[in-house]
Amino acid sequence: MRIVNRRRLFPCLTLFVVTLSLCWTLLTPVQAQESAAIRAPVVVDGREILKVGKAGDFTAEERAEQVAGPLERAVSANKKPRIEVEERNNQPALMLNDRYLMTITAADVDAAISPQFQADRWANKLEDAIATAQSERSLQYREQAWIMAAAVALAALGIHLGLGRLQTFVLRRVLHQLPDPSESVEGNQGIRLSFRAILAIARLVLWCSAVLYIANLFPASRQLSYEVTTALNTVFTAPLFTVSNSAFSLIDLLILLALFWALVVGIGTLTQLLQTRILARTGMARGAQEIVAVIVKYALLVVGTIVLLQVWGLDLSSLTLLGSAVGVGIGFGFQDIAKNLGSGLVLLFERSVQVGDFIEVNDHMGTVERVGARSIILRTLDQISIIVPNSRLLEEEVINWSHNRAPSRLHLPVGVAYGSDLNAVKESLLKAAKDHTDVVKSPPPRVVFVGFGDSSLDFELLIWLRRPERQLLVKSDLYFHIDAILRQRNIEIPFPQRDLHVRSGEIRLSESLEAGLLHLLNGNAGHPSKSSQPNEEAP
Repeated sequence: MRIVNRRRLFPCLTLFVVTLSLCWTLLTPVQAQESAAIRAPVVVDGREILKVGKAGDFTAEERAEQVAGPLERAVSANKKPRIEVEERNNQPALMLNDRYLMTITAADVDAAISPQFQADRWANKLEDAIATAQSERSLQYREQAWIMAAAVALAALGIHLGLGRLQTFVLRRVLHQLPDPSESVEGNQGIRLSFRAILAIARLVLWCSAVLYIANLFPASRQLSYEVTTALNTVFTAPLFTVSNSAFSLIDLLILLALFWALVVGIGTLTQLLQTRILARTGMARGAQEIVAVIVKYALLVVGTIVLLQVWGLDLSSLTLLGSAVGVGIGFGFQDIAKNLGSGLVLLFERSVQVGDFIEVNDHMGTVERVGARSIILRTLDQISIIVPNSRLLEEEVINWSHNRAPSRLHLPVGVAYGSDLNAVKESLLKAAKDHTDVVKSPPPRVVFVGFGDSSLDFELLIWLRRPERQLLVKSDLYFHIDAILRQRNIEIPFPQRDLHVRSGEIRLSESLEAGLLHLLNGNAGHPSKSSQPNEEAP
């Protein structure tokens, strides 16, 4: 039991660690971001060497470009650079190969560092950066870089395949702890979709990291990689809108959506475990378990969403007016959906239709597999799922065979031939009913003599069932058994028939019709046809 609990705890710990890391990313100090916005980086071969600030009429970006140009020329010269620190106008200045490079101002240093100390440190840093850039242009380094790139690509491919197998292994373990898929298809599909999404994101991060690492091995591609990542960073971190004096960027929205998705998946898994591991052991009916699970699920979603937005920094009171306007628009545009949602709440609390009930709505009969917020899923006897809106269950007539779990009575009409022994017929029908295991003993089966039909004596066999969803099979079994018993007792089952009686007599004709018929007959007798005359030969 302890091993099972640890396996269940692993996804929760993983979700907690991911959430904590995301929150830590969001709570990065604002001062560092503002400092980065004031200073501009000096980049050589895609590497940031130092950051300079504004000086005089030159902006930070202009100063960075002015410093990067001589450094790139020094790298291409393939000569060991000489960087010295001189004092100009009472300020330290950097000299590259006896040429002026830049002056260290107060905008280039932090409050606790002096300009002279910053100049000495930057001189050493620039010499190391130029020497590194020159060494990376050698043939030996390029060969090593290509070998490293191939190794990284192969390692990424192996991790790619390993992640797929790990996802399959963990998914099987998780599904093994959950109920049977036939009882919770939607929940298992959500878990599978979540694992696929996590696998896709993990593989995307893996290959992006591999491509960036390989690109950073070569100076030319490193410069391109730096420009692309800088552009993407600008796009994702640029403020899109402001709510309650708080600016939100694209990365903020993506992280918020990821947290909300994690909240939905976590609550769905929690409610499913609540229904299958706790409520199932309390002896509650299946419909009552579904009601408790749905209420807990939506309550946690509402509370979790409010807490998430509050932690995110949104003042919900400022969104009241906007929410009211959106609510009015949704009310006009989604009237049917709102009506179905309201009907779903009525069904949940009224419990007139519950999960597991065998109902008949319109021309469809089946078992209720799920009662959702907008619709129910009806599984017919042909194993076909029919989605029925909740509003239709309240507006139209619904036959619930399982209401209050009372047994349902079936009527089986049977006709026998005239002259049959009625007591034998009654005993035969009752014997067929008592022999079937699905027919309940109390109330007992009954036989009713309906009346005298055109071709048969009509009876009805009345039986009671605990499982109305099996009524079609029960009827079929009983009719087979009834036919066999009646044949053994020589009781005939008639079929519809009609008797036709023809009466003999004279047919009287009118005088005119009789005279016409006689004249016609005499005329034909006095004038024989040419075919009946003998052939005469010529003399």
